Amino acid sequence: MASVLVRAVRSCTRLCAAKNWTAHGRSLSSNPGDRGWSGIQYTTDMLAGSSPHKQQVFRPMYQVLDHTGKVLDAAQVPDLSNTQLVKMLELIITVGVMDQQLYKAQRMGLISFYMMSSGEEAVVASAAALAHDDMVFAQYREPIVLYWRGYTIDQVLDQSFGNWLDLAKGRQMPVHFGSKDLHFQFISSPLSTQMPQAPGYAYGIKLSGKKNCVICYFGDGAAQEGDAHAAMNFASTRGCPVIFFCRNNGYAISTPTHDQYAGDGIVSRGPGYGMESIRVDGNDVFAIYNATKHAREVAVNEHRPVLIESMSYRLGSHSTSDDQTGYQDMNIVEQWKREYHPVIRLRNYLVEKGLWDAEREKGLLAAVSDKLKKGLNRARDEPKPHLDYLFEDVHSKLTPRLERQKREMMEHIKEYKDYYPLNQHES
Repeated sequence: MASVLVRAVRSCTRLCAAKNWTAHGRSLSSNPGDRGWSGIQYTTDMLAGSSPHKQQVFRPMYQVLDHTGKVLDAAQVPDLSNTQLVKMLELIITVGVMDQQLYKAQRMGLISFYMMSSGEEAVVASAAALAHDDMVFAQYREPIVLYWRGYTIDQVLDQSFGNWLDLAKGRQMPVHFGSKDLHFQFISSPLSTQMPQAPGYAYGIKLSGKKNCVICYFGDGAAQEGDAHAAMNFASTRGCPVIFFCRNNGYAISTPTHDQYAGDGIVSRGPGYGMESIRVDGNDVFAIYNATKHAREVAVNEHRPVLIESMSYRLGSHSTSDDQTGYQDMNIVEQWKREYHPVIRLRNYLVEKGLWDAEREKGLLAAVSDKLKKGLNRARDEPKPHLDYLFEDVHSKLTPRLERQKREMMEHIKEYKDYYPLNQHES
């Protein structure tokens, strides 16, 4: 019995030495390999270790430009060229015109579906803070990031109609863009599927030794999915160079944020994963640029993930399959359009700098409208992709099962050819 006790004491002594536990000092520190206990203090006050449930503490929101376009702190103005600033404004205005025209095109039956970005276009500043070859995993309200990299209006229209020029070969819903050349993964409809994929790709970058990162865009609704937890936990424990960029626009389709979570938004979750977390004004291009630039430096140089919560407000319906008037106060929506839209503050800033004026904006609106009108007619009349594309790009070559499925489909179409508009497809 005595020998058992001696062994127990020795074991405890070794454990305490390894963990450096000191009961008398009421402190708890760990060895470098155990981060879970590092720096924890003992206390006899139970509530000191409890998060306050009655007192809500909100993390502040980083802002550089106020809603009128006035600089709040000159030292915070980013080092962006005049060309970059004008390009941002031109794209924000262009997206507004595209949203209006393609929404109408869907209502006319020309395309099957569309999703608008109104109120959240300032996310373009995050694209400016990235390297061109940083990989993007997007949701579906960040097409302006792709436009920043060179995706054209014609490519948008080809994808929307699913014609033979569509990079996805007609196999995606409209607005589900992607481009291998522009380092932009194709968008998936199921919510948050891109979130665990992003840190996985980022981990591969880390292992390769490349000086790049991944940015993963998602909404407040996607943050409630289990994939969000898996993604952030994997990223933080494996040290993945990934930026999680949450667009908190107030709604997950028709579900307001107060029915999604009871805490302080999404940014408050970061510390629980050991991630640096930043909350920014989602209508302020300068704040978004600075936060993303900082996050990229941390991700690339320190191999640590960063969480950014961009606070904005969705000004349109979730999609053409939705009607926002059933759950949003349209008076508030109109007020946001008049006072808080990201185009207002950036336009005011550039006008003050002598980089923009009403005549230039009038010319841009006319040029974009004309290009869209001509492009819609062209894209509509282009042939649809060849039916072979239905089976390609799943594997490097067709498997026996896919060969059988293709053969069965062709036999079916041959038998019922009068029911299929084959003349609309590539021959």
